[in-house]
Amino acid sequence: MNPAYVAFALLGMIWGSNFLFMKWASMWITPAQIVFLRVLSGFVPLLFYALATRALTWKQLRHAHHFIVMSLLATTLYYYAFAKGASLLPSSVAGMLSGAIPLFSFVCAWALLREEWPGARMIVGVICGFAGVLMIARPWNSAASGVNLAGVACMAVGSLSVGCSFVYARRFLSKLDMSPVALSTWQIGFALLTIACVTPFHGITHIANDARAAIGILLGLGLLGTGVAYILYYFIVKRLGALAASSVTYIPPVVALGVGVLFAHEAIRPLDLLAMACILGGVFLLQSGRSPQKPVAAARRPA
Repeated sequence: MNPAYVAFALLGMIWGSNFLFMKWASMWITPAQIVFLRVLSGFVPLLFYALATRALTWKQLRHAHHFIVMSLLATTLYYYAFAKGASLLPSSVAGMLSGAIPLFSFVCAWALLREEWPGARMIVGVICGFAGVLMIARPWNSAASGVNLAGVACMAVGSLSVGCSFVYARRFLSKLDMSPVALSTWQIGFALLTIACVTPFHGITHIANDARAAIGILLGLGLLGTGVAYILYYFIVKRLGALAASSVTYIPPVVALGVGVLFAHEAIRPLDLLAMACILGGVFLLQSGRSPQKPVAAARRPA
């Protein structure tokens, strides 16, 4: 069996389980503290990997301004918004909403780059995907549905942030002679510095009161969900190509749904399943409708 397929399945399971870990941690510490511990735990293995592969050089710091922008868009704001959203929503619902990331990414790329005009298939995909998001949020009946609209808004902000990061990376970083490992290491390193400056650390040790939550945030979110996930993603890109790697975004919403039901005993309504089908179907139409001559980097997902 091709080891890339094993990595593919493992990566989808890691990303899909992240929402339950965030939910557990949110019962003890703040979203900012969750992000700090996640980034710290994920940066260490990624740094060791980058050093072992000699991907880092001091000359790369001349692009520090780009690394800082990417750290804010693709790590700090993205992770914080998702941590906040996961604290307000059932983990299964948050995971299903994360499936809309490629949709937000495409909208950002089209609106800001204007390099690829969508065809009919892509337009239908975007409409279908966002219809799925609306079915989950149900703003017309949010009180009865029990879905926190602020949580949905946080998930949307996180998706929009990472979507803008793809546009920025394509505009300013795509032509740099740097490996993806180096870019990610600098990005997460600067994010760690930023988060450390703004995170209130009072009460962060409360996470130790729950071994399940502590292990989830340090190993599940940090070591696996951030550090190992980057390494697996680049391994898949190298073995299968970027287009195949981008399709890993189909797995996490399904995994998050199953994990939430099995381990958190969260209730799922038929409309939620229909909404997830609309989101994943929209992503499929969006990706299959793209011109192979102009692949959009927005299909990629960093964490």
